[in-house]
Amino acid sequence: MKTLLIIDDDPEITSALARGLRLHGYATETENRADRALERLQTGEHTGAIVDVMLGADSGLDLVRTARAAGVTLPILMLSALSDVEDRTAGLEAGADDYVVKPFSFDELVARLRVQEHRAGAQRPQPARLSATDRTLENTTDQVMLTEREFELLQLLMQSPDAPVPRIDIYDTLWASEGSGNENVVDVYIGYLRKKLAKSDFNIEIKTLRNKGFCLTGQMPVLIEP
Repeated sequence: MKTLLIIDDDPEITSALARGLRLHGYATETENRADRALERLQTGEHTGAIVDVMLGADSGLDLVRTARAAGVTLPILMLSALSDVEDRTAGLEAGADDYVVKPFSFDELVARLRVQEHRAGAQRPQPARLSATDRTLENTTDQVMLTEREFELLQLLMQSPDAPVPRIDIYDTLWASEGSGNENVVDVYIGYLRKKLAKSDFNIEIKTLRNKGFCLTGQMPVLIEP
């Protein structure tokens, strides 16, 4: 379900928006403070946000501007009773994707949200596909073949996205039963896999976290099973 973050300091407005949006198939969360709203916008847990221009003593324009500068890319729609061209222009220049003037029709609000979601989806790269049948990793432009051990290693890292997997755990899972070698073999195969991931823009990366292990970050591949 699509989850929107509603940012407004008026509880009556946030409650009315939440009720109306739920009727149109959205899950909603609310926030009334600009500082906490910025933290929540940066979590990546929401598909979009609705931000009021006035947030008590704070400015919704400043919030959006700061969020964009911090790398927040989700669709943001601003709400305001201010309807002058200069006001709408200020909202868009701050980084909002759209600007809706109060009072508004819910049908119009939802239609505008869906337009922005469609645009965001069209711009978002599709995840790579990892085939369990032939051990290929591919996207729309390239394909690499993985060895059996490289495939197992990538699968293992995919099970803990954005979280470190200790070297000893990788070794115990993939090599210990063979009764030979040592943990250094993990580094060797991490190197092999990194080289293959770098051959194309798969939007994934293996990071080494000192004293913690290896972490797969980025857009997780989709596993295609037989």
